[in-house]
Amino acid sequence: MAYDDILQYLGGFGRYQRRIYVLLCLPAISCAFHKLAGVFLLAAPDYRCRLPYELANASYPLPNDRLSMAYPIDTLTDKYSTCNYLDANFTDAYWASGTPAAGVRPCDRWVYDRSKFESSTVTEWDMVCDRSWLRASADSLFMVGVMLGSIGFGYLSDKYGRKPIFFASLVLQVIFGVLAGIAPEFFTYTLARMVVGATTSGVFLVAYVIAMEMVGPSDRLYAGVVCMMFFSVGYMLTAGFAYFIHDWRMLQIALTVPGVLFLCYWWFIPESARWLLSNGRPTEAITLIEKAARSNKLTVPQEALDKLLEEDKVQQQDDTNEPKPSLLDIFKYPNLRRKALLIFFDWFVNSLTYYGLSWNTNNLGGNPLLNFVISGAVEIPAYSFLLLTLNRWGRRTILCGCMILAGTMLLTTMIVPSSQQWLIVVLAMLGKMAITSSYGTVYVFSAEQFPTVIRNVALGASSTSARVGGILAPYFNLLGDYWQPLPLLIFGALAFVGGVLSLLLPETHNQKLPETIADGENFGKQKTIPDGDAGTVGGADRDVERTAEELQVLSKPEPAEGEDTAADALKGEEAKQKY
Repeated sequence: MAYDDILQYLGGFGRYQRRIYVLLCLPAISCAFHKLAGVFLLAAPDYRCRLPYELANASYPLPNDRLSMAYPIDTLTDKYSTCNYLDANFTDAYWASGTPAAGVRPCDRWVYDRSKFESSTVTEWDMVCDRSWLRASADSLFMVGVMLGSIGFGYLSDKYGRKPIFFASLVLQVIFGVLAGIAPEFFTYTLARMVVGATTSGVFLVAYVIAMEMVGPSDRLYAGVVCMMFFSVGYMLTAGFAYFIHDWRMLQIALTVPGVLFLCYWWFIPESARWLLSNGRPTEAITLIEKAARSNKLTVPQEALDKLLEEDKVQQQDDTNEPKPSLLDIFKYPNLRRKALLIFFDWFVNSLTYYGLSWNTNNLGGNPLLNFVISGAVEIPAYSFLLLTLNRWGRRTILCGCMILAGTMLLTTMIVPSSQQWLIVVLAMLGKMAITSSYGTVYVFSAEQFPTVIRNVALGASSTSARVGGILAPYFNLLGDYWQPLPLLIFGALAFVGGVLSLLLPETHNQKLPETIADGENFGKQKTIPDGDAGTVGGADRDVERTAEELQVLSKPEPAEGEDTAADALKGEEAKQKY
């Protein structure tokens, strides 16, 4: 489109674009803080019932001979119960008798092992035993906020502009991040964290869209992946904060304060020129283009600017006359419906497994901080792998291979002896690395499966499926309280099944992308023609080529954040695509 033609006069990914791009990548670090902070804020240390004779400052360790006299055996875990104690007077005569009491009483107070986690919301509000579901709900509601923020802030950034919504989200993130740190009780804490979850969409996604909207088609794949690497850096830095700050309230505030630094962006970050053009404000867009040209010591020809204005008018007319597609159109045709359901399942599994593994590092045994750092570090090679292979080996090969590999690694933990804890950690991290690559691939693969007329709506439904996976992940992790390997086995089984089922999807690499509903229904049922063989003589072929370029913005991995951004990233493309 004309705006991409303008970029060649600006030096492509020139000095001005690189400077703004790096500034917009930095908020990914702050958003990673908030998305991963729950691992430490909601950390559940080892605990036991506080016996009637013990004071509030009682130490966690108890001699083995007293354990058998104080607690019954939990038939589910085959360990001493942490939620009940024996109904006894606990006098010197009782301890000396050697005969445990027959009766059992439920705990109402607990003693925590503070050697690993000195303070957390769990220890402050006793979210254990029959209240353990509260800590899973806190993470789950955070992801509900992420989902609502993706929809709400995405709509607002389309309507009112990228820049004002970015800063409004940033202010809300700082305010409610601090509020979560001073919350007097669980409800206020959870509500504040849910708002913070919503603002991660407003901050990270909108910043990502601005960055992608000023990058040309040839640079979007790399720009998107590097942006996700900044998220991984924030992932690992979260453990650094937790290493030095042991009080959960101070940790929450410390992770929030860096967001204040980004408020100065108001004087450095411009509005998206593409958004200005698509909303009838070409004069402001041209002003930004000329500013970028001056910064890069270049000049944009007047005829190029005139072409930009002319194409924008045509695009506005096309958008007005084009009928709006419906999600129901996907389900009216058998082949399109089958592919859509498979894709929705892949998104669900990838999000569930990614966030499940990210939040499960405390249950893997060993050093939880080290496990957490490794879990973030493995994302770097996972993203690098995509850069090297996504456009060489094909989307389906990578998606299926990575999901099956992740499933195999996680399922293998079932046969590892509990004494080999290091091997369980290694397998879990290999699974995390594979699912990160898979999660990045599913974005571009899904976008290429759906026809153009329904692509935005279909990706929105896919993103919703992913958010459901993230919402459920904390509850699956809660099962680790009863049997440590169980969450890994569930994630592994689902990932393996998803990988195998993905073999039923047609390959999209180097294929003409479907444009209409009829194309989407036929895609995969008949042989399609690679773009390289189609030539450039037909207008339709040029449109397909352009669509393929637009889709490169989707080929970023996510972890993170990453799951949230595919549909929103489309908003930054040349066409005025509302999502």
